[in-house]
Amino acid sequence: MAAKKPTHFSVQEITGIIAPMTTPFTRKGEVDEAAFRKQVNFLIGAGVHGLAVGGSTGEGHALSTKEVTRLVRIALAEAKGRVPVVAGIIVDSTRQAIERAEAVSDLGPAALQITPVHYLFRPDDAHMLEHFRTVGKATKIPILIYNVIPWSYLSPALLIRILKEVPQVVGVKQSAGDMKLLADLLLGAPNGSRIMTAVDALMYPSFALGAHGAIAAILTAAPAAQVKLWDLVRAGEHDAARRLHEMLLVLWNAMIDDNLPAAVKFALSEQGVPGGLPRAPMPAASARQQKAIARALKKLV
Repeated sequence: MAAKKPTHFSVQEITGIIAPMTTPFTRKGEVDEAAFRKQVNFLIGAGVHGLAVGGSTGEGHALSTKEVTRLVRIALAEAKGRVPVVAGIIVDSTRQAIERAEAVSDLGPAALQITPVHYLFRPDDAHMLEHFRTVGKATKIPILIYNVIPWSYLSPALLIRILKEVPQVVGVKQSAGDMKLLADLLLGAPNGSRIMTAVDALMYPSFALGAHGAIAAILTAAPAAQVKLWDLVRAGEHDAARRLHEMLLVLWNAMIDDNLPAAVKFALSEQGVPGGLPRAPMPAASARQQKAIARALKKLV
């Protein structure tokens, strides 16, 4: 029997702590669906305001269209309309992006999170804009641009232009560590845009600047603490927020490495959620990472 289609969420409800789910794999490299279901319910139970599937934390670059579609379907079925679900698309051509968007469109995600194309050859700004325009015309689902690829980076000026010229693009997940880029986006984006921060080390100042929420690995590693941080900033309790930020920064410093998804999986496992393995060739969290993550988590959860 097909899963019941979830409650529709408006673009404005994509806000707050949108946790990017990991994709737990078995030793044979297959998706562990039971572990994935448990993660959905753990994150919602921790108070997150939404879920993102198939992004960087979810090793979306290593997933097939069939796998992404299955994971989105499971997330929506387990969420049962409690929170919006965002579907990730990490591909290298307009054709691939449309194929994946069409594959998940009927499932009912609240938005698509789409990276710029990134394999070696960066399109110029005009063709990058046309990429998102063409994908937007092919789907009725709102699009968040996932601005994360260092060598295929979109400037605030280009992002603002796309937001103004492509109706289907409703927001940006800004992943640069430079807070000025986030500030420039918040200043220039059209009214109603969703500017989400993915500057994991700087959630507190991002929220204080006015980011509409976050989609970042640190949220999944410590969801309850991140929800608390969001609430503190919104309540104007900045001293308490800054102290919590400092503890979260210790956790981030323990996690950040080229195997970040594996580090998030270990953090989940420390909280009773089966994290599973990363997909080869990514290594699992090292003994050094595990020790530092466990120590940081004890101060947070």
